[in-house]
Amino acid sequence: MFTGIVEEVGKVLQAGNGKIAVEASRVLEDVQMGDSIAVNGICLTVTGFDSRHFTADVMPETLRRTSLQEARPGSPVNLERALSLSRRLGGHIVSGHIDGVGKILSFQEEKNAVLMRIAAEDRLLRYIVEKGSVALDGISLTVAAVTESDFTVSLIPHTREVTNLGSKRVGSPINIETDIIGKYVEKMMRGENSCSEATGITREFLLSNGF
Repeated sequence: MFTGIVEEVGKVLQAGNGKIAVEASRVLEDVQMGDSIAVNGICLTVTGFDSRHFTADVMPETLRRTSLQEARPGSPVNLERALSLSRRLGGHIVSGHIDGVGKILSFQEEKNAVLMRIAAEDRLLRYIVEKGSVALDGISLTVAAVTESDFTVSLIPHTREVTNLGSKRVGSPINIETDIIGKYVEKMMRGENSCSEATGITREFLLSNGF
């Protein structure tokens, strides 16, 4: 589990043949074999490390679902260690399981901020709501606007400075993880696997209790 607060930007050293090696510093301070590190929002398991880098295995499913298939030596990647219960939850609940890949459509300056607009599939947009949370390349961001084909987030200077967003361009792919709570609520309301019958959670129940 992660928060979407990026700790540092690492650099891909090697990618391919089911493995990735990433140069890093801060996330290596207390790393152990088997630890989880989010790489551009993708939860990966550490399979090797030294004082300057770590390695992880990458499954075919991960390559199909994320932008990691485009990683090249030198690519900047956002890094975050798994959430510790002793830390403040500064972002939102992020699982590190990518739902899909969007495409950056535009950047628009707005005083001290930059509005970044992203195209996404319908199956992703259904879970993205105005003023809700979304993780983009592992960065916890607030949704500023949503249309039928895209959504917009507003970036403060600090976010651009401490993440890989400073290297993004129009047309760049970006990993999207939608709010996990919305997906579970939807499944329970649909009654899949008899969840709604077992828990008593129905549309009528939610409405009557202020949801």
